[in-house]
Amino acid sequence: MNAYVPLEVTPSETASQGKAVECTNRAQSCAAEWTFEGRAGSYEIDLQYFDLPRGEARYKLVADGNVVDEWTANDRFPARQLDGDASIRRRVTLVLHSGEKIRIEGLPDGDDPAALDYIEIHPSTPTTAGNPPEPVHLTSEQDHQRMMSLLNITSLRPGPSGNPAAPNAANIDESKVAPYRLPDPLTLKNGTRVTTAEAWWKKRRPEIVEEFDREIYGRVPRNVPKVNWEPANISQEMNGDVSVITKKLNGHVDNSAYPYISVDIQLTLTTPANATGPVPVIMEFGFPPEFLAAMARRFPALTAANGPTWQQQVLAKGWGYAVLIPTTIQADNGDGLTQGIIGLVNEGQPRSLDDGGALQAWAWGASRALDYFETDKSVDAKRVAIEGLSRYGKAALVTMAYDPRFAIGFIGSSGEGGAKILRRTFGEQVENIASASEYHWMAGNSLKYAGPLTPNDLPVDAHELIALCAPRPVFISTGSPKVEGGWVDAKGMFLGGVGAGPVYRLLGKKGLGTSEFPPIETPVIGGDIAFRSHNAGHTTGPNWPTFLIFAERYFRSSKETGTASAMAR
Repeated sequence: MNAYVPLEVTPSETASQGKAVECTNRAQSCAAEWTFEGRAGSYEIDLQYFDLPRGEARYKLVADGNVVDEWTANDRFPARQLDGDASIRRRVTLVLHSGEKIRIEGLPDGDDPAALDYIEIHPSTPTTAGNPPEPVHLTSEQDHQRMMSLLNITSLRPGPSGNPAAPNAANIDESKVAPYRLPDPLTLKNGTRVTTAEAWWKKRRPEIVEEFDREIYGRVPRNVPKVNWEPANISQEMNGDVSVITKKLNGHVDNSAYPYISVDIQLTLTTPANATGPVPVIMEFGFPPEFLAAMARRFPALTAANGPTWQQQVLAKGWGYAVLIPTTIQADNGDGLTQGIIGLVNEGQPRSLDDGGALQAWAWGASRALDYFETDKSVDAKRVAIEGLSRYGKAALVTMAYDPRFAIGFIGSSGEGGAKILRRTFGEQVENIASASEYHWMAGNSLKYAGPLTPNDLPVDAHELIALCAPRPVFISTGSPKVEGGWVDAKGMFLGGVGAGPVYRLLGKKGLGTSEFPPIETPVIGGDIAFRSHNAGHTTGPNWPTFLIFAERYFRSSKETGTASAMAR
């Protein structure tokens, strides 16, 4: 209890055990807080309180730091004291996780002391025979609206169109970019400058991670089940002129606590058959083979061979490659948020406002693949890179930022929500990410910045996401604005790398080394943050040779010194 004072209620039967609590100091708010220790799921919270007519007390319900409900007691009951005539109940339904803090706050007004009788918590869905409730099924639109309701938002600003001919086309004119100011990655929230590596690791970096967890990408739950990897098939085959061993692996997530949802992660690992020891591996967030085959049949011109594939280029270095299928971890839509790994940890119930979205889920899956690599003798787990394009480029950057075991990141055309400065008014915008078609990538709290708040209110930005990768190397890739278009904002991604430079330098590494946006096909690879725009479209393809030159610098040096690439902390 904080400032709430117990009192006797007369007659006693009008309150729980004849007692209630009230705010005796009318000038300050009171609060009651406790920790929820039940199983994760959807619950109804019943709050019994008193409403006296000689004031309008205000109440607020907070769960895990998020305001989930607030109201004013102004029902004008004909009561003169705290009794049955003044008693009223309010019910709130929300998803709770074990360990979350729940707090009810009351602010008295006039002669209304913001009094509370009792609070009850019970499952919102009845269970039978001790079985947990079946998964909730919501459409993307329904879940999106639910998130808005939890945030007390009635409408969001629409995002611009990616069609240059549309009346509301996204801005792709550099002269029309509105001024903005980026948060300083080397200034603590209390205003203190960060001048040492120790202060970065112990103080500033945790602050930035917390902001991204709470406001942008969401938190990875503490109770995520373990993954058991098993080979589904092992074969020796040829890829071009190289003999390889390919392992198709299935990562089954333990669902014994909630059998209604199964998650089986698909991962393929290929290494040179003639390797004499463990080799570096480049892992890609990729598409299922069936999807790629269908695309090849539908668009043969786009998939026609034009030189060695990225996999063959990797094999030519003597390295291996892996492909992780993100949609086997978590569906790429809002409809699937009560399925997949997010649905499993929430036992089929909708997310809380700061629960992780699909990007965090995919990054979690990449970390579990790296867990497996650490057990496979054919892989040098200290030299594993992560690569992805577009939404998977966003996921690759989140993976690098959150798991320091990954040695290098190859971040392809990641755009808004990835390496692009979020508050830069060029190409895709925060409002697009907050729409019902993309919100599932992020935490529900991120919707605020397309509603009552603006991107300029964001406590963090993309340059700080890149800074979380420091001191490990990151290669930012993009296509030609004339071919790929301005939607991904090549310069905005470059500026994300520029903004991360001070952190790399603090840790004894090099940033991009320039703040001047380079011409097409000009590699900027002299530092530990690299950048290159190729002359093609929405692909990493033409940048693979340059990336491999960049990566070889670290993989070769780490092998010689016997340490993890780029000294991953």
